[in-house]
Amino acid sequence: MPVLVGAALCASVPLKAQNIATAEPAVPNVPRAVTPDAVAAAPQGSPDASRIDASDGKAAPASTEPSLDLGDGKTLDTAPTSSEDADGIAATVNDEPISDFELGQRMALIAATTLNMKISQMKPEDVKRLRGQILDQLEDEKIRLQEAAKKHITVSPTEVDKQINRLVADNHLTLEQLRTVLSDAGSSIDALRAEMTAQIAWQKAVQQEYGDRINITPADIDAEMVRAADGANKPHFLVAEIFLPVDNSDQDSKVQKDAQNLESQLQQGAQFATLARQFSQSPTAAQGGELGWVHEGQLAPELNAALSSMKVGTLSQPVRSVGGYYLLVLRARQEPLGTQITQVPTAALNPAGTLKLARLLLPLDASSSQESMQNAMKIAGQIRASYDGCEKLSQLPKQIQGAVFYDMGEMKLTDLSPDLQKGLAATKPGEMAPPMMSEAGIEMIGRCDARIEERTAFTLPTRQQIESQLFDDQISALGRRYMRDLKRDADVEVR
Repeated sequence: MPVLVGAALCASVPLKAQNIATAEPAVPNVPRAVTPDAVAAAPQGSPDASRIDASDGKAAPASTEPSLDLGDGKTLDTAPTSSEDADGIAATVNDEPISDFELGQRMALIAATTLNMKISQMKPEDVKRLRGQILDQLEDEKIRLQEAAKKHITVSPTEVDKQINRLVADNHLTLEQLRTVLSDAGSSIDALRAEMTAQIAWQKAVQQEYGDRINITPADIDAEMVRAADGANKPHFLVAEIFLPVDNSDQDSKVQKDAQNLESQLQQGAQFATLARQFSQSPTAAQGGELGWVHEGQLAPELNAALSSMKVGTLSQPVRSVGGYYLLVLRARQEPLGTQITQVPTAALNPAGTLKLARLLLPLDASSSQESMQNAMKIAGQIRASYDGCEKLSQLPKQIQGAVFYDMGEMKLTDLSPDLQKGLAATKPGEMAPPMMSEAGIEMIGRCDARIEERTAFTLPTRQQIESQLFDDQISALGRRYMRDLKRDADVEVR
């Protein structure tokens, strides 16, 4: 049986005040398809413009200016770094080139980390669309790196290593598995490090430019506490967003198509947080699009109407509102303050005393390696986390090599094994029991009854939470204005 691994996901560290603790609520991911690929050993990818090796964090000597100071005498060369890079130029930003090689590496990176596929597996029209999106992103990235270099911003390899470590830990991968996933997709760890370096550098540049200009006073916190109390009697929504601006009416149709393309990618299993970091023009992009809690009526009417009609864990269609198009995800919902909440019962049986169940098997045998077993169990955990009913479970054998689906029909708990009875006893309607190892492989049993949406009541935030949010809001807005000014003055030429 092939080794199964989950796709790597991009991550970035939110820009926050150094002296302010931040409350980060645990929120569910958008339900997504699990599409692991068999991973074979592959040579490491060629270095790209980042020129940083993930194994030791060392940077190669820079050859041309401008360069980004990485500290300890090391620099990040922001110009092409090989003869292969120089074969073609996709664009120039203030006379600094973006090579076709660099663009191809980043496209392969995004395809691997957001769509779980290779560029060669994409339709030509999707490749063309992705190329335009990534080229726009690289142009912005060059502008940010150039500004960071002017400010003598330092980004140490250790800082990038921390993000890499966080990435592999969040996705239950080893560094070598991450390297293999990226190399197999035609990208490299260096492309990922270059992107992370640019993110960190820009966060530092914004912090340096505006951090000491932000003053959150007790009166500001008091006013926000009053606003929170004023909305306490309304439903609250935990929201993530992707925002694509429409700068003039001529762009409306193009931006709408871009939003629809992102919606399609998300429906196919792309990670919302990753796409938000890559493409959203909202201040929330650095946090993976996480807007936080808002109450009914707090957003524009079009957005409020969309949220009010959504179920938890679902994605909206593109919503045209002030300034552009939005894609929204409803992470969680809270009812008005003081609402009495009825708990969802576990292991609720139907009137006949049975549960309708379905089974998915990931076959393993005695000859399977320990690594195969471990990675198959990780895939099983991903399937459980994204489980969305028996009908979708039945489609997974088309996506996972060797997986087998069984419709178990109506079952009495007493007819099942003690371990399975124990696992199902802790489930709620529409959930899956924890994966179990059997002689046949990894067994996953899902309940086919409809999921019952859990409800919670709103609670007032603390002063510390409000202070942190106010800082983030202000510095993010200033950072967006900062970038807009830099882009206005930049000389960008697309080849």
